[in-house]
Amino acid sequence: MNKQIWTLRGLNFSYYATTAVLMPFLPIYFEGRGYSSAQIGLLMMIGSFVTIFAQPIWGYLSDRYQTLKLIIFGLWLMTVLSSVGIFQTSSFTSALVFMLLLYFFMLSSVPLLDTITIKSALRGAVSYGSIRMWGSIGFTLLAVSSGSVLKALGGLDNIPYLYWSIWILPMVLLLFLKDEKGSGARIKLSSFGSMLRNKHFLWFLLLIFLLTVPHRMNDGLFVLYLKDLGASDSMAGWAWALASASEVPTFALLGRYMHRFHELALLGCVALLYTIRWLLYGWITDPTLLMFLQATHSVTFAVFWIAAVQYVVRLVPLELQSTGQSMLAMVFLGLAGITGGFVGGWVKDHLGGHYMYYLGSIMSLLAAVLLLGTHAYYRKKNHPV
Repeated sequence: MNKQIWTLRGLNFSYYATTAVLMPFLPIYFEGRGYSSAQIGLLMMIGSFVTIFAQPIWGYLSDRYQTLKLIIFGLWLMTVLSSVGIFQTSSFTSALVFMLLLYFFMLSSVPLLDTITIKSALRGAVSYGSIRMWGSIGFTLLAVSSGSVLKALGGLDNIPYLYWSIWILPMVLLLFLKDEKGSGARIKLSSFGSMLRNKHFLWFLLLIFLLTVPHRMNDGLFVLYLKDLGASDSMAGWAWALASASEVPTFALLGRYMHRFHELALLGCVALLYTIRWLLYGWITDPTLLMFLQATHSVTFAVFWIAAVQYVVRLVPLELQSTGQSMLAMVFLGLAGITGGFVGGWVKDHLGGHYMYYLGSIMSLLAAVLLLGTHAYYRKKNHPV
């Protein structure tokens, strides 16, 4: 089991390292091709649209056929192949299609990797966060170094060579991973339908959508906002590195104390912190200070993700864990992603980046009220969740 845990740490490290090349630098790469903020927001988040349909399908298939490793391998292979089209085309329409394909496969693997991590962590008596934090470490190291590496290679036009080379490590590590099976029960399509009738689960997903639209808006457009304020390309990489590095202690330590808090109460507090965070982003115009504010990622996203993943574990039957995590990812990566990218890009183009963040603070405050209100209602009714 120790080998399995370290393999998963390596997989999280290397998989999230691949995303550290795309998230900070791909918007700048697209901007260099002459695309507007709204077009870039659409390109960065359009893949999120297909995950609305893809996430539940892949989660269901992994639960139905009792394999995670094989599906993850296939998704990662198709991710790399899809990226070839992105870097070879010069047409916005073609770029849109290939971004759809890339995110269709890449984002679909996230909940499956989380599911196998959760199952292996339970078997190995370690916390989920102690494994997931290696993803943050991998992202941090690549976000910090990618700018220098790309400069040494000759500039942003060489992103594809860096991106493809990083994928070698997770592909190799996956060969050594032991597949984690489910409960052993062969689920039917009707089992999936029962989740769609779970009112508590669906309400939770709606609250997650409201909370994470501003977060995904920031994911896609923060770099462009920094550039508008006069930041350099290297500052963009450092901003995401700080965000990812700040997650590490939270992922490492929060799992030990999660049992002291109810997930809904914790998420309500996170929503209040998000409200303050987005207000500051809209108010501050110093790119250096904004870069350092990315460290608040530790008390917003990292806490949110651990609490949300753990709450889904409690809401969803054991035999449907992959499906449940996929539906959470569908909302966060899919629905919230496409909404945040498109709406945020429109607001930024027509009103300015600071109004984009003011809108985010309003949505976060509403989410905080609803999350804390839901928690209070469940306590009053002595509801088990």
